[in-house]
Amino acid sequence: MTDNPTNGRPRSHRPLTRGEERAQSIPTPSRSELVERITELERDLETVRQQADENTRSWQRTAADFANYRRRTEQERGVVTQLSNAVLISKMLSIVDDFDRALASVPEDAHEGWVEGIRLVERKLRTVLESEGVTPIEAVGQPFDPNLHEAVVHEETREYPDNVVIDEVQRGYRLGDRVLRPALVRVANNPDDMTSRGASTNQDTTNPNTGNPKEN
Repeated sequence: MTDNPTNGRPRSHRPLTRGEERAQSIPTPSRSELVERITELERDLETVRQQADENTRSWQRTAADFANYRRRTEQERGVVTQLSNAVLISKMLSIVDDFDRALASVPEDAHEGWVEGIRLVERKLRTVLESEGVTPIEAVGQPFDPNLHEAVVHEETREYPDNVVIDEVQRGYRLGDRVLRPALVRVANNPDDMTSRGASTNQDTTNPNTGNPKEN
């Protein structure tokens, strides 16, 4: 059997294309070279993964820092707004005081329609203050609290318990939980209560058997 065609003419060889020439010119790596290349790619992949993890952690830290910054900024903005409102409201309280004094001393011959108009304006002003969180401080009949009350006089009396507010000279107000202005008050000093308290204190510090001061 021969490689020649049946007609007896020799078979011609087809010339290689450029692509085939380039493909044949590429060296074929050995098995060890392939293993080494795979190992190198795996190392590169692991490095890229570590960098990606670090970038993710860095992004998470940045996101947390930004969230904290935004929350802190909002809190500071809220404090500034509240302080600004407190300054404005404190100025408005003097107007409320004027209304209180005016309504407390209405002349007998005042026109009822005019008085009712003043009361209407006063109620509207208080409604505005209440909508901003302003509330009056309870004073009369309450135990004196230096955090809420400011004593303008301590009055000796037996009609009220000791250290109880008996009169309000000027109303105090809160803005939320914050005291805008303490109430100016008169406070009872009951000598009977003071005497009984003093006797109780002496009893606590005296030996009941001997009458002498207790030894520590």
